[in-house]
Amino acid sequence: MYFSRITLRGNARQSSDFWRVFQSPYTLHQSIWKIFSDHADRRRDFLYRLDKDRQSPLIYAISTRVPTQSRDIWNIESKSYTPQIKAGSQLSFMLRVNPVVSKRDINNKQHRHDVVMDLKKRLKEQKIPPEEMPTITAIAQETGWGWLAARSESNGFSVRQDQIRADGYRHECFVKKGGRKISYSTLDFTGELTVTDSKLFLDTLYKGIGPVKAFGCGLMLIKRI
Repeated sequence: MYFSRITLRGNARQSSDFWRVFQSPYTLHQSIWKIFSDHADRRRDFLYRLDKDRQSPLIYAISTRVPTQSRDIWNIESKSYTPQIKAGSQLSFMLRVNPVVSKRDINNKQHRHDVVMDLKKRLKEQKIPPEEMPTITAIAQETGWGWLAARSESNGFSVRQDQIRADGYRHECFVKKGGRKISYSTLDFTGELTVTDSKLFLDTLYKGIGPVKAFGCGLMLIKRI
């Protein structure tokens, strides 16, 4: 596996490629995929996270292959990624997820529900007075913690509620070529964890957590405390 840090080159804005890439969120997404795709039918074998560094894009990625320079606007720094993890290791981490749960309707058809909006809807149905309604930040913290805790054991780690912060909840929405609308939500976790199963945890680092990995969710960044 390889870990990559991808940033814009200093002269990127002078290139016509820059304006094509940044004309929409979807064209940026396509550009990131092209860095990791050596042919049109390549299946996704990487995880990535898109942040900002002084208002410029900053991309972290884990991949099975060294990313290729498909455009002249990106500066790519890659190194071998073979973390040595043992059970009992305590790590700080950052994680962006699409926080959804699956529920079945009256026709037994399964649907994904955003955990934040799902709780907000249920509180409204309980006719909670507006002055007593928790903020989105508070709802995100409560539901985010529950979402992560429910998945921790199967992913090889444990977490404590007082060591986890869930924030940065937001909706992402854009239109693909052809008019198809893409919409999903994201939530950012920061905090500390303890590794309980090193094999499971390494698999989690390589494969990610939760859905919407194709759009930058699921990559866990870790650091020893």
